[in-house]
Amino acid sequence: MQKPTPGRIPVILALIYGFLFMSPSLAAEYRLAIQPILSKSKTEQAYKPLADYLSRATGHKITVKASMNFLGYWESMRRGNGYDIVLDAAHFTDYRDRKMKYTVVAKLQDTVTFSLVTNEDVLLFEPEELIAKKVATIPSPSLGGVRLAELFPNPLRQPRIVGTPNAQEALKKLKNGEVDAALVPTPLIRGDTSLNVVVTTEPVPHMAFSTSSKIDPKTRNAIRKALTSAQKTPEGQAMLKAINLPGFDPASNANYNGYASLLDGVWGY
Repeated sequence: MQKPTPGRIPVILALIYGFLFMSPSLAAEYRLAIQPILSKSKTEQAYKPLADYLSRATGHKITVKASMNFLGYWESMRRGNGYDIVLDAAHFTDYRDRKMKYTVVAKLQDTVTFSLVTNEDVLLFEPEELIAKKVATIPSPSLGGVRLAELFPNPLRQPRIVGTPNAQEALKKLKNGEVDAALVPTPLIRGDTSLNVVVTTEPVPHMAFSTSSKIDPKTRNAIRKALTSAQKTPEGQAMLKAINLPGFDPASNANYNGYASLLDGVWGY
């Protein structure tokens, strides 16, 4: 076997270095999907600090993947397209666990509820008073959409649902007088004295981070550690401030067991 000449040795070393330290397998690209409760552009902007934080924590390139609306989001989810890391509501998190074997690594602190609201000069006390009236919300299969359907189980006694691309648009339509009520995430209306709360839904675990089988165990653990320890580090605290969230708690798939049943009756479930 011919030995490499001295002039060829630096070239060989450079090739070895490139293979070891620049291989795509060592610096993968992953997409962080966020449920579309905001517009596509606002979602990408709002969660970029989180994606950048996780990129530094894992050594991989992580970018935000946003959808235009829940219908497109649901269809991509059913087909298993392009969701490597997901921050999502309880019913979708459980769905991915059951259907696609995703692994929950952390969750937003506390629980989440939705509130059915009217303008302050429209005093209603029961959801039934809105039958045949216009109610704005993000349509099913969003958590708000399925929660609204729960409030009106009789198909013959329903409000006229006005679908909106995000919760802010639902509130805008309400305040402009285009609809009679809106169902939105409760935190969105805290401190707003111009609204009357008709009813607030039962709490469910807040949104969870879950990872697909494409994410190797080492990277998954790095994501889990980065999220659950964010409140304890200056870098993590800066990220939390940028995305306006208090922090993340440890969580597992068991925390979301059973919530996929909220999708009963949804097309494709």
